[in-house]
Amino acid sequence: MAKEHTRYIFSMGELKRKDNSIAFINEKGNFYIPVEDTKELYCLNEVSFNSKFLDFIAKAGITVHFFNYNGHYSGSFYPKEQLISGDLTVRQSQAYIDDRIKIAKAIVHAIADNIHELLYHYYRHGKKELKPFLDWLKEDVERFLNMNIHIKQVLFIEGQIWNRFYDSFKHFLPLDFVLNKRVKRPPDNPINALISFGNTLLYTKTISALYQTHLNQTISFLHSPREGRFSLSLDLSEAFKPVLVFKTIFEVVNNRKLQVQKHFDKNLNYALLNDEGKKIFIEAFENRINEVFVHPKLKRKTTYKSAIRYDAYKLIKYLLEGKDFIPFSLRDKV
Repeated sequence: MAKEHTRYIFSMGELKRKDNSIAFINEKGNFYIPVEDTKELYCLNEVSFNSKFLDFIAKAGITVHFFNYNGHYSGSFYPKEQLISGDLTVRQSQAYIDDRIKIAKAIVHAIADNIHELLYHYYRHGKKELKPFLDWLKEDVERFLNMNIHIKQVLFIEGQIWNRFYDSFKHFLPLDFVLNKRVKRPPDNPINALISFGNTLLYTKTISALYQTHLNQTISFLHSPREGRFSLSLDLSEAFKPVLVFKTIFEVVNNRKLQVQKHFDKNLNYALLNDEGKKIFIEAFENRINEVFVHPKLKRKTTYKSAIRYDAYKLIKYLLEGKDFIPFSLRDKV
């Protein structure tokens, strides 16, 4: 089976169909992208195109994710859904009514478990200051999630997990990347910029993964279903944030692959990655998401990218067969 590639476009230009290839045209010339092994296209700058181009990539089964000049996510185009299941949509809707708390708790439990596994690495290497947070994740969060609580309390616990996680950065990240406060729209410092960019990459990867299943992307459980977003992709990306986004951030920051003065836009208070910074982060993120490991249940090699889709299948199994939904575990690799 041919490898499915993700292509990134960093420059302004125009996208066109040229015979059976994608042509990207800018002031430097024409560049051609083969469609046979391309599954995702990321436009990280302003590009123009016409309906003929969209029709071409739709038939080729290519998803396109669009970002504006400032690097903020604009939206996604993906081909007409082929995997539509009325029965599954009905069951998914019913599960939102009957089992929302149960599924939301499973997601929050996975967040806590994967953050614990991620930070335990630093604890074992001398960062003993992390012990109170690690104990809280294992003991208090576990106890809270076993209680009979409503969705607002589940969301409160999730928020506490992330806030305490961000506060732990001061123990193992350089001072330039310590997070004082999580700010999303727009990010206001380098670490916020990295988190926002990484989370958006993961969100769009999850959109692409769910497109290959029969799930309805608008019916979610942890996040409230809202117009204008694929909230189920937000749900299923949560367990992978520690695994993919934050492991990537910690790698590029602690190994000084990314530096504030070199890789962030100083005209925007260093709150936005420049093109070189984006390329470095994307390369590290792609290496991480395509990392190969042996799946203990499937008994074969797989990648974290495939694991996102497997989590979608786990949810389908729960909806159709009642099998427990347990999101991906970094410790167990399943």
